[in-house]
Amino acid sequence: MSDPQIDPAGNTQAFRVFAQQQDAEISQERPSRLPMWIAIGVALVVVLAVVAYLLVR
Repeated sequence: MSDPQIDPAGNTQAFRVFAQQQDAEISQERPSRLPMWIAIGVALVVVLAVVAYLLVR
């Protein structure tokens, strides 16, 4: 026969381990944002160059 009382500490500890594993996996999978910022910078320089060319012309 099973025990009618469930140990809440065991469930809490198991959940904490699960949550920590999920946090670790998420933090490792986050890609770097540096390439995005480089692309934005290059696009901004190109747009400014086109605008400057049109104004001088």
